[in-house]
Amino acid sequence: MNMRRFALLILLVVALTGLPVLAQDAPEGDTFVTVMHYFTGELGREGLNTIFGNFQEASGITVFDNPIGHEDFKTTILVMAAGGDLPDMFSYWAGARTQFVVDSGRLAPIDEWWDANGLSDVVPASLAAGATVYNGARYLVPFGYHYAGLFYNPTVMADAGITEFPTDWAGFLAMCETLKAAGVAPFALGSMNRWPAQFWFDYLLLRTAGPEYRAQLMAGEASYTDPEVVRAMELWKELVDAGYFVADANAYDWTDAADQVANGEAAMTLMGTWITGYWNGNGLVPVEDYDFFPFPSIDEGVSQAVVGPVDGFVVSAEADHMQGAQDLLLYLLTDTDAQTTWAQGQGALSPNVNVDPSIYTPVMQKAADVVAAAPTFAFNYDLATTPPMAEGGLNMFAQFMNDPSGYVSYLEQTEAVAVEVFGK
Repeated sequence: MNMRRFALLILLVVALTGLPVLAQDAPEGDTFVTVMHYFTGELGREGLNTIFGNFQEASGITVFDNPIGHEDFKTTILVMAAGGDLPDMFSYWAGARTQFVVDSGRLAPIDEWWDANGLSDVVPASLAAGATVYNGARYLVPFGYHYAGLFYNPTVMADAGITEFPTDWAGFLAMCETLKAAGVAPFALGSMNRWPAQFWFDYLLLRTAGPEYRAQLMAGEASYTDPEVVRAMELWKELVDAGYFVADANAYDWTDAADQVANGEAAMTLMGTWITGYWNGNGLVPVEDYDFFPFPSIDEGVSQAVVGPVDGFVVSAEADHMQGAQDLLLYLLTDTDAQTTWAQGQGALSPNVNVDPSIYTPVMQKAADVVAAAPTFAFNYDLATTPPMAEGGLNMFAQFMNDPSGYVSYLEQTEAVAVEVFGK
């Protein structure tokens, strides 16, 4: 599905839902920059307010800040891109979503600026290659990244007699049975907004079919009715059917699931490291009140990929305040105080190699070590495939958590979306 066709679809959604199409206005000149982002949660807003305020004081450049709710942002920014009405710069997720806007011609390449500021010495090569380069040119500046793992309540685990954590599937299932016998749901999942469920699909597919096959599926080169995908869904269904999830996952959001783990209703949740920022903000103590372990292996010999998003900022090709945008981008990435503020408040890992690792909690340092040791860093589902395909897949995950028995039909419906999106 090309940008024009998807834009028409989005405009229809706007007409039906009343979602606003926003424009950003600021005076002309080099001392202004317009920014749009999806960091509207309490911790994200607080951190960016501090960072933008410090930047304004240091540079004399006024930041016109326009935050949009996470879910609304996904649609709003594409409507604005289709209409050529983008702000100077905006936050975006590395991967297929950035690729989609790059292919529309709406973003400015930043290669010369990147090289002039020596940013290849600031961002690790593996992260820079995977997150910043599209169609052979650089477009995205990473701001922070996350890792998805099984975050758990240590007291609940200890009370159930679990002191060692499984690295293989048999041990994983045995742990779930132990927790269930102790009267605790092994997993909390808040899939009200669909996306939290994707991590289960991601890891089950990656641990069985492997990263190469999964990349083919994300690119439309494999089918959702393939045996590899069917098997991943069957494994997921076995977990749900066994009663391992807190009931009615679609009635909760991810913070509800985090609360269910914190209060002992569930033992763990499969979530990104931003959950640590949420828990820290609620007064929980790393290691003592929460910890994590990596998703276990399933099939022997399959590469142990890690999953997560990279949050970054991109610049509009038609930015009215290009100098201000470039100055702010440089500050966001290279100022270690800004990076520290963001990492600590958001539960993020910094893409800046000059940030002192001591800023991390023991849990976040362990997460950084897991990512560093992994052979593959895979973007989570809705960032690994195109936005229109992601909509189809996220709908499937929500349907599945509502009624797992229909998984075969859901896969067929999702493959129909893939045929339309990729022109198979």
